Amino acid sequence: MSRATRSSPDDARAGFTLIEVLVAISVVAVSLVAIGSVMATTSRGVRSLEQHITLMESARTIANNLPDRALLASGSLAGDIYGNRWRIEVSPFVGGGIPVVPDSQWLPQTIRIRVQSPTGASLGLETVRLQRRRAE
Repeated sequence: MSRATRSSPDDARAGFTLIEVLVAISVVAVSLVAIGSVMATTSRGVRSLEQHITLMESARTIANNLPDRALLASGSLAGDIYGNRWRIEVSPFVGGGIPVVPDSQWLPQTIRIRVQSPTGASLGLETVRLQRRRAE
C-alpha cells in the first residue's frame, strides 16, 4: 500500500464537525443581533436627543423674543418656529401661597411656553415675569 491511500486516526479527526460549525454560526448570529440591537437603541437615543435640543432651542428663542413687559398682556399667543408649533399663555401669578403686595409697583405674571414638534413631542416651560403695575 502506498502512503497516500492510508489514513491515520488523526486524519479522521481533522477539521470541524457539522455540529461545531452550527454552534459557531449560532454564536456569530447572536453576537450580530446584539450589536444590531445596541446600534438601533443608540440611533433612537440620538434622534430623541436631537429632537429635544431642537425643542429647547425653539423655546429659548421664543422666551428671548417675548414682547416688552408693557406689551405682554394676559391671554395667549401662538405661532410656528423652526417647524415647531408654539403657544404662550400669560396669566396673573397665583401660587406658592405668596400674597400679592398691594402697594408694589410690580405685578407678577406666569408665563407658560409650550413647543410641539411635528412628530408630537412637546416641551413646556413655566416662568414668572414682573410687569409694572399700571397707574390707576
